Amino acid sequence: MYVIAPVQEALPKAPKLLRDQPLTREYFQALREFTKLLPGDDGEPMENERERIQINLCIDSFYQQWADRTDFFVGGNMFVYYTPAQGEQVIYEIADADAPRRAYRGPDFFVVRNVDGSYRRQTWVVWDEHGRYPDLICELLSPSTRRVDLGSKKELYEQTFRTQEYFVFDYMHPTVRGALRGWRLLGGRYQPIAPDERGWLWSEQVELWLGKWTGVYQRDMTTWLRFYTPDGDLVLTPDEAATRRAAAEAVARRAAEENAAAEASARRAAEENAVAEAVARRAAEENAAAEAAARRAAEEEVERLRTELVRLRGPDKV
Repeated sequence: MYVIAPVQEALPKAPKLLRDQPLTREYFQALREFTKLLPGDDGEPMENERERIQINLCIDSFYQQWADRTDFFVGGNMFVYYTPAQGEQVIYEIADADAPRRAYRGPDFFVVRNVDGSYRRQTWVVWDEHGRYPDLICELLSPSTRRVDLGSKKELYEQTFRTQEYFVFDYMHPTVRGALRGWRLLGGRYQPIAPDERGWLWSEQVELWLGKWTGVYQRDMTTWLRFYTPDGDLVLTPDEAATRRAAAEAVARRAAEENAAAEASARRAAEENAVAEAVARRAAEENAAAEAAARRAAEEEVERLRTELVRLRGPDKV
């Protein structure tokens, strides 16, 4: 099922194969065939390795946070096609290696909510997604993209995409003031999102904080853009979560082993105490028996001496 309204709006600039055609079954079949032609990669490399890592960090951690949901889609450095005319222009630009990439629109990171996220996509095609645009977009600023990201792209996301939240992060200068900024669409215009005392920005669209985190990720020590839960906990990537679980399990195992060793030691001590007590009891019993035997022997000796004394004195002296 294709949404007619976005296509109608695009007709004045539609590709020649679709232009001036009525909205018939043949038209939509032609649109489907045209959509299959849309490239998913312009062949241009990223600025540097850190940009790739930062994009993957955002994607992986977001999927981890929403792991129990399938009603969203997350894209990174992915083509977004919003009119057939733009798609046609992208095809022409990629075909010409010397042509500037003016039509290409591929946000570094974006989220679309309330869509079927159960399958992967190579591109995001608005007319193929019931007219849905990204709800949240984040661009990574660099010297070569800053002007566009804060200018024409911001205007496109505000006026055409109507993306509710737009964030930018200067990943090459992450510690400078204003390295992380955000805007929310209010009254048809982007209004700045005020940071909290930590410098974090709240996203109403995904109900997470966006903030800086300084540490080592994939062997790169720097300040990264990260998601945080409403309670302020760092949203982990699957690998980080697995590492943390493994560490917690190792601690639990060590504690269990230490408890088991302590219990075994306590049992041995109790057994040794029981043996010592049994030995002490036997010694006490033997002492008591010896004392009783000594008393009997003493009593018998006294009786013998008394008898002997009587005998020596004679009957008359008793």
